[in-house]
Amino acid sequence: MKTAKTAQRSYVSGASNVPLLGQTIGENLRETVAKFPQRDALICVEQQYRATYAEFWEQVEQVAKAFLALHVRKGDRVGIWSPNRYEWVLVQYATARIGAILVNINPAYRAAELSYALTQSGISVLVSAVAFKDSNYKQMVQEAEEVCPELRKTIFFDENWDEFLQGTSHVSTHDLEAVEATLQFDEPINIQYTSGTTGFPKGATLTHHNILNNGYFIGQRLNYTELDRVCIPVPFYHCFGMVIGNLCCTSHGACMVVPSDSFEAAKTLYAVEKEKCTSLYGVPTMFIAELQHPDFEKYNLTSLRTGVMAGSPCPVEVMKQVQSRMYMREVGICYGMTETSPVSTQTKIGTPLEKQVSTVGTIHDHLEIKIIDPSTGQTMPRGVAGELCTRGYSVMLGYWNNPEATREAIDAGRWMHTGDLATMDEEGYINIVGRIKDLILRGGENIYPREVEEFLHKHEAVADVQVIGVPSEKYGEEVMAWVKLKEGYNLTAEDLQVYCKAHIARYKIPKYWKFVDGFPMTVSGKVRKIAMREESIAELGLEHVAKIKTS
Repeated sequence: MKTAKTAQRSYVSGASNVPLLGQTIGENLRETVAKFPQRDALICVEQQYRATYAEFWEQVEQVAKAFLALHVRKGDRVGIWSPNRYEWVLVQYATARIGAILVNINPAYRAAELSYALTQSGISVLVSAVAFKDSNYKQMVQEAEEVCPELRKTIFFDENWDEFLQGTSHVSTHDLEAVEATLQFDEPINIQYTSGTTGFPKGATLTHHNILNNGYFIGQRLNYTELDRVCIPVPFYHCFGMVIGNLCCTSHGACMVVPSDSFEAAKTLYAVEKEKCTSLYGVPTMFIAELQHPDFEKYNLTSLRTGVMAGSPCPVEVMKQVQSRMYMREVGICYGMTETSPVSTQTKIGTPLEKQVSTVGTIHDHLEIKIIDPSTGQTMPRGVAGELCTRGYSVMLGYWNNPEATREAIDAGRWMHTGDLATMDEEGYINIVGRIKDLILRGGENIYPREVEEFLHKHEAVADVQVIGVPSEKYGEEVMAWVKLKEGYNLTAEDLQVYCKAHIARYKIPKYWKFVDGFPMTVSGKVRKIAMREESIAELGLEHVAKIKTS
């Protein structure tokens, strides 16, 4: 009896001969230190800071004891609000060693956003920079203290950090080890805020097991050893910095090299040359800035062999230049989301060029991926677009104190629904083709239109507003707002930009503004954002940018 041939389904599991790490972050770091005590662990070029693994371990221990002296206990939330600096990394590993939950706060946040993160996660101790760029952190912290009753202590790096470190006289190494002995690798260790479609960020809650293993297997795919030196110009408050960067390095004994507090092309190129880095990270806009720097040819980058490009789609021509002009023949593309720790797929060294530049690689070890019809939940045939879902060790515990949002994101089968439209080919390579949600990816930053819309709705002159992403050669996408004003009001784009600058992070502020009497609608009364995007691309003359092929 003949049966109909069933089309191969868009499902794949990441079989692996390498077991998952059943360790806490502290246990794993202890192992690395024992293996490579005299190898460089952390270098911050701008701060002129260097530490071997043995020195790094001692400094992490001092910070951990200092937190214990402040009566920080397992499960307590410790916030960190700062650009990249060596102390950030010490705090990351120190909180992990005592089981405190590190809450990453975006350095671009303003006072209202800071207050929300402090209150929503219940932060009791905050570690902060005094200022960064045009942001007066200290002033905003003082404002937040008035409305965040659980915040009992703030440590400023450039003011009372040394005093904080010296307050450890009554805490012994035995005390610290006794705390460490109580920790389990499935316990939460990190909260990272992602922009929310409801107008409020959601705190993705991640465990030791989530982020340690993700970092480890990223390094496995990049062939990392203790001989690698990884240049990390991406921010630590993102998974890109603290997981793909720091945890990937420490789980393999590699060296973390931090060029500066925030990205600057020249400082990054200098760090690669000075420290003979073998690997370089960045979102596509960073690599574009480096390649286009007027002094690019003056830097010796021949030590590079690999790296990671992630955060937003990369133009194919940029990838080719990175491989040739920057010597990064083994550069990898990573795809994922904060809620999955973050990486779910990654290109492998030796991948054919076409696959390397036109896909986001194949599934990571120990994970599962399926691509489904968003309306029915049925798994799609290979080559047919649908929503990408991920399951496995990397999926977050949930959104902090937000069970409703958690249920919307993670189904009963523990599948994380990404909201991304993707296809899977016959060999299991994944290509991201769009987004179900209206997420805007601007230079590696995730921006949800709803959040910006709800903010603009608060302006007394705004009757309605719709926010979309339009293509950008530099950032991948830029934010655009279509605004309908209330009768009798007459505002300019400049007026609204000034209003935004005082209240929301700069990367969320629309670059383009269009004042309208209404919006294109469907028969059922829904706004047609696709039509808005098409019209905007034509009006702004961005047709050529929209056609740029990305991987």
